[in-house]
Amino acid sequence: MSEIKERIRRAQYDALKTVNKELIKLYWDIGKMIVARQKDEGWGKAVIERLANDLQNEFIGMQGFSVQNLWYMRQFYIEYSKNEKLQPLVGEISWTKHLIIMGRCKDDLEREFYIRMTRKFGWTKNVLIHQIENKTYEKTLLNQTNFDKVLPEKIKNQAKLAVKDEYTFDFLELGEEHSELELERAMISKINHFLIEMGGVFTFVGNQFRLEINGKEFFIDILLYHRRLKCLVAIELKIDEFKPEHAGKMQFYLAALDDLVKMKDENPSIGIILCKDKDRTIVEYALKVSKKPIGVATYKITTQLTGNLKKELPSPEQVARLMEEI
Repeated sequence: MSEIKERIRRAQYDALKTVNKELIKLYWDIGKMIVARQKDEGWGKAVIERLANDLQNEFIGMQGFSVQNLWYMRQFYIEYSKNEKLQPLVGEISWTKHLIIMGRCKDDLEREFYIRMTRKFGWTKNVLIHQIENKTYEKTLLNQTNFDKVLPEKIKNQAKLAVKDEYTFDFLELGEEHSELELERAMISKINHFLIEMGGVFTFVGNQFRLEINGKEFFIDILLYHRRLKCLVAIELKIDEFKPEHAGKMQFYLAALDDLVKMKDENPSIGIILCKDKDRTIVEYALKVSKKPIGVATYKITTQLTGNLKKELPSPEQVARLMEEI
């Protein structure tokens, strides 16, 4: 019975994907024809308005042929037809999400990032808006990890995409001054929001996760599981600035998780140290000597204006190579 239901769900999903691809292809073709007619015949605003009225009268009940949407189709074709990497991706997400990305992201690499991430992680419209507003593109590419050095080749790039440089927990009802216990409890009370900000492909395993070693107890603040990486992710919360000893403690937790908790078919456990602040040079030195995969990120509990992060991003070639893993 369950197999039949699952098969029906897969068929429904496949049908929706096919319909979406055809709709996006239609909008692409309409945009292309409008651009061609404007070039050859000088179509202006009045002609587009008449075309919208004609289409709405001809295809009664079919939405999407408003004047504004026709102009969006034109913009969609003009901007995406210039990029050979974006063209094959256009049918992978819905038109509404394309409009969000097209309107809020002006850089082609940034657009490619959000298209790929939306496709891969199934982001809803609201989650996509949240990720763009919180500058997930910049924060992912600027993250500090040692994954290149310590993780298997098959997952290291995927793992790098799973850690941001900064997380925004503006859904927490906390003041600027708070304890680590208060921070943890607030996160657990808003666990769905927390998991969305962490990336949306995590499941919650537990908080104050207990490890017993030689009769002594140790507790990991929050333990998650990354469904695509197939690995445990230990989260340690620090309300002060990152210190090198934080990495040493995380190494201990990861070694214990790999020996005592990780299953045979799972990948090595990963650690994320969430701090109020960090010195990037100190983090770099601390991670250089670490033998376990660790990322160090900061967190904010209020949305703040972020400086121009784009000038600090890796080269376009490095970004393009990383996005091939999405």
